[in-house]
Amino acid sequence: MRIGELAHLTGVSTRLLRYYEEQGLLQPARTSAGYREYGEEDTVRVWQIRSLLAAGLSTRVIAELLPCATGPMPVLEACPNLVATLRGELADLDARIDDLTRSRRALSRYLAATNQPSEKQAA
Repeated sequence: MRIGELAHLTGVSTRLLRYYEEQGLLQPARTSAGYREYGEEDTVRVWQIRSLLAAGLSTRVIAELLPCATGPMPVLEACPNLVATLRGELADLDARIDDLTRSRRALSRYLAATNQPSEKQAA
């Protein structure tokens, strides 16, 4: 199938499919005229990529994990470094959540302080 058909089947734009190819996540065959040709397995691959992106993984990490992926959800099979990679990503995410939580508290304090009537207004 051509790129437009894959885009239609997966709901992903052709521009994004080309980006996935640039990142090494998709490797379509090429016709003699240079057109991209995708197989049915590429539909599943795009769903895998979208699912892993939704989990907050970068395309760099996804490229490492795709060989371990089976099925459209995907299920990740045991591969070398899989657990270490996922634990590292989870630790990074936890650190970002901690940073955001601190920022949220600080902003909440600023907001609370601005909602307090000043002494001049109260008089």
